[in-house]
Amino acid sequence: MTPSSPPLPLPYPPGHAREPSFLQRREAFVAGRDSPREHLERCLERIALIEPQLRAFAHLDAEGARRAADQSALRYRKGAPLSALDGMPVGVKDIIETRDMPTQMGSPIYAGFQPRRDAACVVALKHAGALIVGKTVTTEFATGRAGPTCNPFDPQRTPGGSSSGSAAAVGAGLLAAALGTQTLASIVRPASYCGVLGWKPTHGALSLDGIQPLSGTLDHLGVLAQHLDDAWAVATVIASVTGAPGEPVPAAGAVLPEPAAPRRLALLRTAGWPEADAASRAALDAALDKLRGKGVAVIDAADSRIAALERMVVEAADVAWRIFAWESRWPLRAYRDCGEHMVGPRLLELLAAASRTTAAEHAQRLAWREDFRAAVGALSPDVDGFVSLASAGPASVGLAQTGSRLFASAWSLLGGPSFSLPLLRASGLPLGLQLMGAPDSDAAMIGLARWLIREI
Repeated sequence: MTPSSPPLPLPYPPGHAREPSFLQRREAFVAGRDSPREHLERCLERIALIEPQLRAFAHLDAEGARRAADQSALRYRKGAPLSALDGMPVGVKDIIETRDMPTQMGSPIYAGFQPRRDAACVVALKHAGALIVGKTVTTEFATGRAGPTCNPFDPQRTPGGSSSGSAAAVGAGLLAAALGTQTLASIVRPASYCGVLGWKPTHGALSLDGIQPLSGTLDHLGVLAQHLDDAWAVATVIASVTGAPGEPVPAAGAVLPEPAAPRRLALLRTAGWPEADAASRAALDAALDKLRGKGVAVIDAADSRIAALERMVVEAADVAWRIFAWESRWPLRAYRDCGEHMVGPRLLELLAAASRTTAAEHAQRLAWREDFRAAVGALSPDVDGFVSLASAGPASVGLAQTGSRLFASAWSLLGGPSFSLPLLRASGLPLGLQLMGAPDSDAAMIGLARWLIREI
């Protein structure tokens, strides 16, 4: 990408107003006015136009998607679609195993690697009739060197990482939805940068079977989408096949929760707050003022309980990083043993941090996480949700760095649901409003997110 590269055409007008969701579009499939194959061809035409510059895909399987679309179209003609996802074009982050496409994990170690099975989430999507269009670019092992993907709003800026290709492909209007993963900030941050909705569900709600592991404590599977109803459909389909006990994400077919106005929201200034620029803080302040005007109480650190929690949120960023380093020792040691020239400096930095950690210190950090969860739980009866920025600001210039993790990592440690809602703009670029909830509150947070999207 050169500085003289022309800007990409915006896929939709600035702001969060978009074309209809896939779930709205599929009504035309049911009525016979459109078909999954025709819809896919329009997506592929847009990919052909934009992908040479955007570079969101590590691998495209247009022919495989066409075959699946033809089968989907036949089901609609028979009046027997498999699910609400039948015919939806979807991208899969390239750390997730796919038996009919390579899974290369952004690393030369896995160049050309072809798994012999699908990850559980891919099985769920295929069983629901979704069309897997391709594998989306990830940073190296979802934590290291950045890939070639650029931001759909400005090709000189990062799309964020590590779910770079998923966020950019959805943000450019190439796909209705794509799978992403988050260990610290890898769904929420790129969603913020690319102007899309990002949802990191409760830890363990969506199975990680068949996904490159980094940290059992922190790894999450989630969704990036243009619309909340599409994200809900994708997540609930996956949960129906792979859901964990307790099912914080309901199973397929569950009705999308109705918009629910909050009584009280808590503003949390994270460890990244000093990094936020004036325009980004002003955008958040304006959104919160709008909510106050609609009767929502917004409390902050002037309340001693929020001040105490905020101190834990700030500390959580460092705790999460050190847990990540310790728990990622394997497989990162094995990759380093392939040759240090085969891995990037970020992986070596994690291994160095792990070498300075003891098992006892790791156990203490896990115990601290339980205290953090208890503090959030104690506030939850009085607070409907927690809000902050989803990133320190809009996407930064340059593709080598994917942005600060500090606004999102605390909630990865907590394990509760978090969202980047594409509701803010700063310096003419997208910026996400982060909405966070206690563990297992996904459905309630979806209702709250729907209200926020409607009212801001």
